[in-house]
Amino acid sequence: MSKKLNIGFLLDDTLDTADGVQQYVTGLGGWFSKNGHEVHYLVGETTRQDIDNIHSMAKNIKVRFNKNRLSVPLPTSKSKIKKKLAQLNLDVLHVQMPYSPLFAGKVIDSVSEKTRVIGTFHIVPASKMHYLSSKGLSYLNSKTSKRFNKIICVSTAAADFAKSAFGYETVVIPNVVDIEKFHHSTVQHKIPTIVFLGRLVERKGCKQLLDALLVLQHNYQEPYKVIIAGKGPLKTELEMYAIKNKIRNVQFVGFVSEAEKSKLLAGADIAVFPSTGGESFGIVLIEAMAAGSRVVLGGNNEGYRTVLEEYPDLLIDPNVPTSFADRLQYYLENPTARTQAYNWAQSQLPNYDINHVGAKILAIYRK
Repeated sequence: MSKKLNIGFLLDDTLDTADGVQQYVTGLGGWFSKNGHEVHYLVGETTRQDIDNIHSMAKNIKVRFNKNRLSVPLPTSKSKIKKKLAQLNLDVLHVQMPYSPLFAGKVIDSVSEKTRVIGTFHIVPASKMHYLSSKGLSYLNSKTSKRFNKIICVSTAAADFAKSAFGYETVVIPNVVDIEKFHHSTVQHKIPTIVFLGRLVERKGCKQLLDALLVLQHNYQEPYKVIIAGKGPLKTELEMYAIKNKIRNVQFVGFVSEAEKSKLLAGADIAVFPSTGGESFGIVLIEAMAAGSRVVLGGNNEGYRTVLEEYPDLLIDPNVPTSFADRLQYYLENPTARTQAYNWAQSQLPNYDINHVGAKILAIYRK
């Protein structure tokens, strides 16, 4: 029998949010725990207590970077870090990248030589400024970056960025989704339903969806409804925009829980994620596929192409309302096309299932 491992997931950010990196960490960590391994989370300032072995080891401040809201650590005591690492005696340290020299860098520098250090690189730059700032971070982490035994990237887009900005040689293993968790009996609506689920911030493209709906309602007179789920700083502005422009059949439902999310996506004839950029992968696309959305449309950005490029009809340009509206109309009035898109999506799910991806990462841990 193979030895059970003592694994530490290292994250500069808080574990209190449910963003993509946090989902990756808790999803993999939960899977390893379920399979008998001991899992610890060495994280920035975190208050949640629903997961065992969370070690909140830094004070964090909230910032905006790469068109995302996140928290970054303030300088952390190296003696405190060394004491914790001595207690944990880790076989594997799995670092979420890029990382800060103020916390994660110190952990990497302090970990035992016997500990295997693995990284997962999660981002692509949203602009040239973000690319250049990442080059600066690469310089600051030049010493600790040599400590890695293997670096994973969640997509080819992330791998290209990791190579060009940081000089990392990586292997691509996609993001993970617990397919069984999202599986839900199909919810039948009386009329076709379009669902948008995401943070109401500029880059997620809700405004672009509203512009496309404005075109759609002039060209397509059959009944349909639109559910916009999520919260964010643009919520009131978007609601007022829909009212001012008399965009029909749109309902803003606000934040939805994880349990509600799968049911909402299961009822989508079209789930649409018109992100304009800054995506390294498309985990929300996989969640929609797993939940049973009939059609999953994504913005034609680097990360979403990783998931949808084999079925290009599912990629849309959010910034062209007419073609965006045409794609919505095509799938609204064509149930056969919806079924074809659904069947393709279901065929892709095994590639992202946590049991498949988790086993690949475990093999890297053991090498």
